[in-house]
Amino acid sequence: QVRLVESGGGLVQPGDSLRLSCAASGSILKIFSIGVMGWYRQAPGKQRELVAVITSGGSTNYGDSVKGRFTVSRDNAKNTLSLQMNSLIPEDTAVYYCNAILTGYQYWGQGTQVTVSS
Repeated sequence: QVRLVESGGGLVQPGDSLRLSCAASGSILKIFSIGVMGWYRQAPGKQRELVAVITSGGSTNYGDSVKGRFTVSRDNAKNTLSLQMNSLIPEDTAVYYCNAILTGYQYWGQGTQVTVSS
C-alpha cells in the first residue's frame, strides 16, 4: 500500500501563485519505485481531469488548460511530488488530487482544495 498526502491548497486571488506538495509513504516503497506520479483535479459538477504527470525519468505532460502556467516536479529519493501553479485563474478552482502508479496499481490522495477568487 502507498499513502499519498497532499498539502498546500488554499484560497488565493486571480493572478496569484500556489505550490502543492504530495508525500508518498508506505513500506512497499522500500522495495519498489513509483513509476508515474501526477496531479489531477475535479471541479464541482465536472469530471476529474489531468493537470500534470511526470515519470521517474522526469518526462512531463500537462493538461492544455495549465500549459505554461503550472510546473510539476518530483524528488524520487524522497518520494515527493510538487506542483507550482502560477497565474491562477478562477477556472483553476477545484480539488487537486495526487496520483501515483506503482506495480500496476493506482493510488490516490484525499485531495486538497484550491480556490481562486477575488
